[in-house]
Amino acid sequence: MHFIYPAFLLGLLALAIPYIIHLFHFRRYQKVYFSNVQFLKNIQQQQSSKKNLKKLLILIARMLALFFLVLAFARPYIPSKQDTHLGKQHIVSIFVDNSYSMLTINREGTLLDEARTRAKEIAQAYNLNDRFQLLTQDFEGRHQRLLNRDEFNDEVDKIKISPQSRKLQQIINRQQSLLGQQSNAVNNIYILSDFQKNLFTDHPIKADSATGISLIRLKATSLPNVAVDSAWLLSAVHRPAESEKMVVRLHNYADEKAEKIPLKLLINGAQKAIGSFTIDKRAVQNDTLSFSGLQAGWQHGEITLEDNPVSFDNQFYFSFKVQQQMPVLLVDGGTPNKYLQAVFNTDPFFNPQAVHYGNVDYAGLATYPLVVLADVKSISTGLSQQLKSYVSNGGTLVVFPADGADLTSYQSLLQPIGAAYPEKETDQKSKVSGVNLQSQVFKNTFEQLPQNPDLPTISKYYQLSQPANAFGETLMELPGKKTFFGDYSAKRGKIYVSAVPLQDDYSNLAHHALFVPLMFRIALLSGHDAPLSYTIGQDESVEIQPIQTSDKEILKLNKEQLSIIPDVRQQEGGTQLYLSDQVHEPGNYELKKQDSTIAVLAFNNNRSESDLTYVDDAELKAQMGGKGNTILENSGPSLKDVVVNANRGAELWKLCIILSLLSLAAEILLIRFYQSEKQVFSVPIS
Repeated sequence: MHFIYPAFLLGLLALAIPYIIHLFHFRRYQKVYFSNVQFLKNIQQQQSSKKNLKKLLILIARMLALFFLVLAFARPYIPSKQDTHLGKQHIVSIFVDNSYSMLTINREGTLLDEARTRAKEIAQAYNLNDRFQLLTQDFEGRHQRLLNRDEFNDEVDKIKISPQSRKLQQIINRQQSLLGQQSNAVNNIYILSDFQKNLFTDHPIKADSATGISLIRLKATSLPNVAVDSAWLLSAVHRPAESEKMVVRLHNYADEKAEKIPLKLLINGAQKAIGSFTIDKRAVQNDTLSFSGLQAGWQHGEITLEDNPVSFDNQFYFSFKVQQQMPVLLVDGGTPNKYLQAVFNTDPFFNPQAVHYGNVDYAGLATYPLVVLADVKSISTGLSQQLKSYVSNGGTLVVFPADGADLTSYQSLLQPIGAAYPEKETDQKSKVSGVNLQSQVFKNTFEQLPQNPDLPTISKYYQLSQPANAFGETLMELPGKKTFFGDYSAKRGKIYVSAVPLQDDYSNLAHHALFVPLMFRIALLSGHDAPLSYTIGQDESVEIQPIQTSDKEILKLNKEQLSIIPDVRQQEGGTQLYLSDQVHEPGNYELKKQDSTIAVLAFNNNRSESDLTYVDDAELKAQMGGKGNTILENSGPSLKDVVVNANRGAELWKLCIILSLLSLAAEILLIRFYQSEKQVFSVPIS
């Protein structure tokens, strides 16, 4: 047995006080004379022994009461197997999981309510001079400091549900970053969570072996849940009054089939589509919703499903822009290409602008979703560099080589970004042998293609290279599987390369029926493919189209009464908005520049919280790699005793108080009810 405050054992010297009182507690007796002295002596001996026994028992009871009281102040305990470093200050970091899964109901309310209570109980298990850190999913700066017990309890009461969802390794790293700054102190980490599977990675947790880690499981009830994981539109460019198709991905996280889940699609508050879906257990299902009748401008979208009792993921927000016109930049070698002009002038939706290759406004390239390079004999180094940057930032480039082109300049443009480039000119006559109907360009373009279609004929062409690192496909090919018109991906953008110029002495492509749908589909699939939505807690920065601002012009994100000022940084090809952790509520936010709406950005909750599956004890221990303690929720009303026993051992001060009170009660009973036996003797009277 050990003592926390052994100095109080000096109080055992006080045991001498009742003993001294007992020794000097003499009582005078009244003398009574009897004729038979021998008989009187026997009575005195009998009563004296009984009274002495009573006084001795009272003395023992008093000394035991004082003895156990002194022990209680000295705080005796039976030490645990762990080295607790008693006498040193403890620095305790407590993480309270406040993610959406903590809204699950149990006997004490929500799991978050229970976590608040348990965090306070842990703090009560430590001494007043110990210090505490509170950490939540928000990773707020104000939680990177040490608090006393009262300050800690106040901060615990302020914890609210957060859209953030961190990994356990991130949480422990954050806790150790503060604890590592404390010297000459004992560090302890506590993590209160329901321990969803999404909290862990495929690798065991790495932690400092000198820091004790305790995991407190908050037992949750498994609930069925269906959520909208994601959604996307099939068209990259959206035109007014055009029919749109949206693919919605539904995920059933339950172990039972979800039947007839109602789903609604709202655009700008108006219902555009409705459906009811049945999803197998643990299955993912894609469904397509069709709608039309949109006007030009930014669209506020929302997908809503009815799924109770888990409701934090029942809404999925998205936004996109319907363009009144689409600008197209036509870069030529001196004379605008008449075929390209004719194609894009047939539809008022397109706004073609022809410019000489030496007069291209490099700063304005990012405003064009599509750039077509045609009839340029030699591509300058500056233009080549700007076009590569344009494609890398999400632009779409179509290249038609010129007659007598400088092939070296084309190679310097196309080869570094993984696209085919013209190697040499071939005078061999040929004909397009096939069209890739599975490509995005030609898919669903033709209702029915004849078995022997009339495909473009070629008089001469440039033989295109076959780059080993190219990521793309052939849209039209020549005999021998040679590329006639290729599609290549380069980082975020697209490049289309033709083997022939748009001239009659090379081919009849410009006059062929395929040319118009080819260019239209490329245009409609082009542009900066901005995400429909962003995830709170994951996307801390957002890239949008370039916005020119001054020092007096501030960009703001507005949603009803909420206003956020992001950090704005200009970069090549766009504007970067750094949101940090300012977005906490899902929904559609309008990006305002003074009174004008620049863009609409949609934010959704992290769907990793939707899977209400929890790890068991074996998995939890395996993830911890044998380090620290796994403390399961105790069956009693308080966690304080469990923490004390785990850190210090079994404390005996309460037992000492009880024994002291029992000793006092025994003293009272002895004084009140223990009576010496009285004997009555008869003496005959003569």
